[in-house]
Amino acid sequence: MIAYLTGKLTLKSPAMVYVEVQGVGYEVQISLNTYSRIQGLEQCKLLTHLHIKEDAHTLYGFFDEAERSMFLLLLGVSGIGASTARMMLSSLQPEDIQRAIAMENEKMLESIKGIGAKTAKRIILELKDKIKRQKETGPQLSVNTNNTLQEDALNALVTLGIARNVAEQAIQRVLKAEPLLQDLEGLIKKSLKSL
Repeated sequence: MIAYLTGKLTLKSPAMVYVEVQGVGYEVQISLNTYSRIQGLEQCKLLTHLHIKEDAHTLYGFFDEAERSMFLLLLGVSGIGASTARMMLSSLQPEDIQRAIAMENEKMLESIKGIGAKTAKRIILELKDKIKRQKETGPQLSVNTNNTLQEDALNALVTLGIARNVAEQAIQRVLKAEPLLQDLEGLIKKSLKSL
């Protein structure tokens, strides 16, 4: 019904934003992942999903298509509601959830608040084939030509199977010790050694 909103962010919190579009303010529920990407912005475009329940119509916003697609996949799992899907996307990046499902990594899913062993198994069982089909039809990870050295190193470490938060901490340690480091390969290798 509402595919996206482009407008001014009049209120920002880690779980919700107000987007003003031509004088109309929309309340949009967001994940921490989206919040971290819009924190410094005054205007932005948010992809949306209107979730309709018997007692509420709730608009969810996403910074990119990968996050919205993962949200919709998670909603298709029996027992996973919009709040749980948003919690999952606040805890892990969409790519990390996708990788955990594809590799049947129950422990990674169980690390998310509110996801127990049974739910993790159900998510993997119900989404594994869909994730594989998505991978076959095209890559889900977009290459951003404006990535910084730090983001490139982080993407490389996550691709190697290191948890995103652990990789971020390792990169921060290396950059704190060597703030002038500009060599991507060197940053990745030193980050791996600091793990």
